[in-house]
Amino acid sequence: MSDHLNKIHKLRLNLALQNNELHSDAAKLAQIALLKEIDLTPKPGLVDQSNNGAHTDMSLLTFLQSIAAITPYLDKFYDYGVKSNNDNRAFLTDLRTIGCQCETAMFIATNNVNTHKGAIFAFGLILASLGRLTAQHKPLNYSKICDEVASLCQGMVERELLTSQGNTVGERLFKQYGFTGARGEAQSGYQLITTYALPTYFECLKQGYSEQQTLWQTMLNLFAHNNDTNIVSRGGIDGLNYVKAYSAKLLNEKSAFAPDAKIILQQFDQHLIEKNISPGGSADLIAVTWFLSHYP
Repeated sequence: MSDHLNKIHKLRLNLALQNNELHSDAAKLAQIALLKEIDLTPKPGLVDQSNNGAHTDMSLLTFLQSIAAITPYLDKFYDYGVKSNNDNRAFLTDLRTIGCQCETAMFIATNNVNTHKGAIFAFGLILASLGRLTAQHKPLNYSKICDEVASLCQGMVERELLTSQGNTVGERLFKQYGFTGARGEAQSGYQLITTYALPTYFECLKQGYSEQQTLWQTMLNLFAHNNDTNIVSRGGIDGLNYVKAYSAKLLNEKSAFAPDAKIILQQFDQHLIEKNISPGGSADLIAVTWFLSHYP
């Protein structure tokens, strides 16, 4: 076994041990969701088990190192939700502190490569919301969880994007195109997931498709509908339109279920690599979709 493969093998063993040490089922599922996303292959433009997609600064190993760094914080997000009695604004402020600590751990593990900043934002909100609902003895289904996230994030876009100076990529793209990115998706209660991704996921499983086929179809549906700011930052509006149109075509042709689905998606992958396009925002939503599917 090569040194690279040996490192990956050891990391996966360590991640399994970490999962066993997590005390909340929600945190355990969240870690598995992050692994499901990185292991889905092919994944056009994105890091997967076969290549680094459109990225030159990260790999499968980088992602596994990142997940290992993030894992202990998954329980912290959930526990904060269970224990905090703060109102929404104070709740969000203190949750952000834990999120920043998690980001710092990620950057240390990846040598300052941003592998999971969007996922930390999403799972921090979702796990804390789940913890809050648990403490209040409320129903734990994806609809209630997403409603809780929307309630927590009410006004976030207006507070953080409308009044911004346009210093970050997300702020600049909001001012230029009106795309609200991860903040807008959270404030909406993850409408892309509840409207497109989860119905697709459940229907595919109901029809007997494998989890891999189901996740591919879900991925394509997200690609086709998400105004992914990661794509726009690298490929502009033309890049976004290309990804949406190509994904819609593959959806219409039911390519995720075709005997040569891997080859079709590998071709899409090569196109995005050539165009230097990475649908990173949708990658986070794939993981969140898989997680929320466990709360029907």
